[in-house]
Amino acid sequence: MSGVVDLSQLIRQMSPELDPETYVFCCVPGAAAEYADLEPVGTFIEAEGLTLILTAAAATRAQLPFEGTYQRITLTVHSSLEAVGLTAVVATALAEAGISANVVAAYYHDHVFVQSQLSQQAISTLHTLIEKHNNS
Repeated sequence: MSGVVDLSQLIRQMSPELDPETYVFCCVPGAAAEYADLEPVGTFIEAEGLTLILTAAAATRAQLPFEGTYQRITLTVHSSLEAVGLTAVVATALAEAGISANVVAAYYHDHVFVQSQLSQQAISTLHTLIEKHNNS
């Protein structure tokens, strides 16, 4: 099943969902397999170490250090990995509201991790973005 490519269509069909779970980003040494029991929702290898995106509860249990907490917003529209501009439009709207957007693209959806204390404002901002595109 191929995803949507047209930017206007992506924004109009987007239905952002806020995950109630609290997430953190941790940088750890070693390989991802060593942390599988923590069930990270995302990993990325950088020169400085392995980044894990996992629940705050899992990081706390494992005594992993982290800075700040985040909530995940899933842009529930099947965006193609070749679609151009969706994450830029979303990140720009959030930036204009003073909210950082840590974007992760997965096969079916894009996910945006925002500061926990700003998650409701982020959802409101994205709904306003959709409304503007539906009325234009």
